[in-house]
Amino acid sequence: MDSALASDGVYLRESVQSAVKLLIVGHFAVGKTTFVGTLSEIRPLRTEETMTQAGALVDDLAGIRDKTTTTVAMDFGRLTISDRLVLYLFGAPGQARFNQLWQDLCLGAVGALVLVDTSRLESSFEVMDLLEQQGVPYAVAVNRFDGTPDFPLEEVREALDLLPSTPLVNCDARDRVSSTKALIALVDHLVNRDHQEQI
Repeated sequence: MDSALASDGVYLRESVQSAVKLLIVGHFAVGKTTFVGTLSEIRPLRTEETMTQAGALVDDLAGIRDKTTTTVAMDFGRLTISDRLVLYLFGAPGQARFNQLWQDLCLGAVGALVLVDTSRLESSFEVMDLLEQQGVPYAVAVNRFDGTPDFPLEEVREALDLLPSTPLVNCDARDRVSSTKALIALVDHLVNRDHQEQI
């Protein structure tokens, strides 16, 4: 392997011993593709297609501005945490018609970050239900869009009926620091959960 390519993040370092699969999920047009692209150290794989008038029959665009493309399979990115650990980020499509693909993406995933939009919180319940059915633990991040209602996190927690142990944080999927903090909240949750199960 060319060491220059490895140092530039094109290939995995030879020292990497563990890979962890994480899902980035949420309802339609909540910012999953943006989130994966913001954090990925490689050029992310995207399966976006241009939305057409025919899609208006199945994709609810109410309250969504300037949405011209949609993910039809998944987004994929990679984030190297250390010389030994790498995270693989899989963004799942948000529409109900992709539920079977969504369930397949859950295989092997150790956890998920659920992105939510305060103007469409009700759309998040199906996503969280699917994760719970698949047994995938998750944290929740409120993606702060320009012009969306700014509710306190405790009100969002109550509206989503989250367990006290479920992490809930704010984030901006366009900002690397903010997105990193959201991902850290998920990883901390998974580590603590694993530790508690071992006790």
